[in-house]
Amino acid sequence: MHQLILNNFAMHIALAPHEQEQALSFFQLKELKKRTWLLHAGETNRHIYFVRRGCLRMFYTDKSGEEHNIGFYPENWWVCDIVSFFNEKPSANAIQTLEDCEVYCASLPQLEKLFQTIPKFERFFRILSQNGFELYQLRITSQLYKSAEERFIEFRKRHPGLEQRIAQKHIASYLGITAAFLSMMRKESGV
Repeated sequence: MHQLILNNFAMHIALAPHEQEQALSFFQLKELKKRTWLLHAGETNRHIYFVRRGCLRMFYTDKSGEEHNIGFYPENWWVCDIVSFFNEKPSANAIQTLEDCEVYCASLPQLEKLFQTIPKFERFFRILSQNGFELYQLRITSQLYKSAEERFIEFRKRHPGLEQRIAQKHIASYLGITAAFLSMMRKESGV
């Protein structure tokens, strides 16, 4: 049952069997229905989530009410508004489930206790933060310098099969294009 998160830990740190059990005790497994809000803009992000099943999105809503998807987080991905979570301040972003989900979650105090109990987790979360920062930089440069078609190809490589699971409007928002243009690109590529 816990193998996916344990395998995720093993990507960056080696845990003895007793450490695996200890680590799991800091996370709570939750089942969430599609369209569940985990964070509203203006709230403080109180938990970090690991996706066991399903897909979540993080997005920003502009002054005109238009949603802009920042990222998608399917199975084996971690998600939180990192600035809000670690600095305990209100988030400009929101997090919502796009499918029925199962997530492991931990609060900041739980995470701090985990760091004290198993110090190698500081390394694990440092690597996660570095990888997340790299993804944000790649996303920004992609939005600035690549065509919509190139961004769509990158999306498909990063999230294979996800375009069949979530609404086109969400993918279009993430790519910075209209749903109609995305539909045209998909037809031209034979999807």
